[in-house]
Amino acid sequence: MSELVHIHAQTPQPRRIEKVASALRAGRVIAYPTDSSYGLACAMGDRSAMERIRQIRGLDRDHFFTLVCRDLSEIAHYAKVENPSFRLLKSATPGAYTFVLKASKQVPNWLAHPRRKTIGIRVPGHPVARAIVDALGEPFMTVTAVARDDRALSEATEVREEFDRQIDLVVDGGATGVEPTTVVDLTEDVPRILRPGKGSAEAIGLDGDETA
Repeated sequence: MSELVHIHAQTPQPRRIEKVASALRAGRVIAYPTDSSYGLACAMGDRSAMERIRQIRGLDRDHFFTLVCRDLSEIAHYAKVENPSFRLLKSATPGAYTFVLKASKQVPNWLAHPRRKTIGIRVPGHPVARAIVDALGEPFMTVTAVARDDRALSEATEVREEFDRQIDLVVDGGATGVEPTTVVDLTEDVPRILRPGKGSAEAIGLDGDETA
């Protein structure tokens, strides 16, 4: 069964966080808490681990992986950010939002969406998720941890039961919500909400008229 690592949800212990970061560097697949639900993750450049996650979740090639970044400046390294988008990103990060942006030249072709050359990016607000990406020193790739009945998972114990030996390590950072992030498309002149979720559209200056 996957290893279970208990980490305090508000004040993550540095040694335990470093253990999780080391697991990612070693090519392992982990589950961890976010400010929406639990997610599955692997190191950014690890294609083998990324394929494992695709198989675990049954994902096709068109499914977005999201790049978890430390801050706004790191987003700008991996995505093309125009001035209007910058202001929106600044008001919404960290938080429960995933932004679809045009990938920069720093993103390998296999990492971006194969047809649209875009990438999903987020800066989470959950202290454990932020501590992991800080300790890693670079972004990591993630998707939502979803059960066979399509539920987003909110407890480390149910994540462990659901995926059993398919993943290597589960970070128990307490219960999360089950509502997904709000997905905002910033690839065109006018932002569009592709998926409403936990992040408030009104809080970042969008309304229902911009929902796809």
